[in-house]
Amino acid sequence: MASLQSSSVIGSVAYSSTSCSRRGTTRATINMPKLRTGGLSLRLPARDLVPEVLDMGVGLSAATTNVEKIYESSTNRNSPSLGSNVSDPMVIAKLHAIMEAVADRVEMHQNIGEQRDNWNSLLLTSINTITLTAATMAGIAATSVGGPLLALKTSSTLMYLAATGMLVVMNQIQPSQLVEEQRNAARLFKQLHGRIQIVLSSGNPTNSDVEDAMKKVLALDKAYPLPLIGVMLEKFPGTVEPAVWWPQLRQRQEKPMKRRDGNGWSVELEEEMREVVGVLKRNDTEDYLRLSKIALKVNKILSISGPLLTGIAACGTAFMGSSHGSWAAMVGVVAGAMASIVNTMEHGGQVGMVFEMYRSNAGFFRLMEETIESNLNERDVGRRENGELFEMKVALQLGRSLSGLKNLAASSSKKGEAIEEFASKLF
Repeated sequence: MASLQSSSVIGSVAYSSTSCSRRGTTRATINMPKLRTGGLSLRLPARDLVPEVLDMGVGLSAATTNVEKIYESSTNRNSPSLGSNVSDPMVIAKLHAIMEAVADRVEMHQNIGEQRDNWNSLLLTSINTITLTAATMAGIAATSVGGPLLALKTSSTLMYLAATGMLVVMNQIQPSQLVEEQRNAARLFKQLHGRIQIVLSSGNPTNSDVEDAMKKVLALDKAYPLPLIGVMLEKFPGTVEPAVWWPQLRQRQEKPMKRRDGNGWSVELEEEMREVVGVLKRNDTEDYLRLSKIALKVNKILSISGPLLTGIAACGTAFMGSSHGSWAAMVGVVAGAMASIVNTMEHGGQVGMVFEMYRSNAGFFRLMEETIESNLNERDVGRRENGELFEMKVALQLGRSLSGLKNLAASSSKKGEAIEEFASKLF
């Protein structure tokens, strides 16, 4: 009975397949094996197959529904962590805007630096030419009489007065120092541009990165202003301080807590960094501040001497032709020649640039000191910068190897303040 039912079902399937293929363009033939009904009897349970198949479908759909619910619940649990790794498009847009402004500032400082370098060379050449021409005319006037004497001494006096006025202005703005300021500003803005690129390439910038970049841009604008009138840096300050171009560092957590090693930090590394800070304060920063004061004193003397000598030369040429004409001519010629020498020493030697370079170097060491102390004051090592990476950065900034940095710290711990070695090997 069961074999006959199976044969009828198979036959109906074959018939339906044949009828469907006749209506299409492709014909399929199903060859079924011949079943022997004599030797094998297939006994199936006497129950309907349709309800059983329906029950299997219901069970399968229920299992699928349970799997979907489990997946949705796991997705919901993981969604906050996944969302935190996705960057905010507005944050990225802000960082790109800041990076564009920084690139524009780099270009501006480079262009203005080149312009002010031209000022220094052109003004130096022009003033020296005027001064030497006036001295030559004064010498010729000493051998003349009558009308030529009056014309020569008048021309020489006017040229000396013009040179005096130009020297006063030039010594006030110090073009060579302005050029060094623009060089430093361009270099620091390039560094900031690279750091913003690194933050963007990390793939997860935050609003704190935007605020930090904004503060650094504004601090650089304040440290190295572009205009000359009103906001120009004081060229002859009363007290010499290191240059400061960074925002105030965030105050770290200083409350006592149970210290633990980790994040690349150890007790030995902390002691090493403290010794390095001590050497930077005692030797490097103090030495560059001392050199800055010397350069400032020399620049002040030269800045006063140049206009004073041209002024004396102008007075000497004005009294030529009188009863003391020979002495007046000598004063006019000698003072003019000395003024040319002083002007060349000051602006040709770029004493103002040297002062600014020393001041910037002292600022560089001051920044290193504050950065190291800021990390050491943070008692939670997890919030510090990685210790091994930080040690490598400090070594590179000082031009030392890691072993050389450790040797410096060891020497400082043994000798204390008596150590004469400088922390920096670069400058």
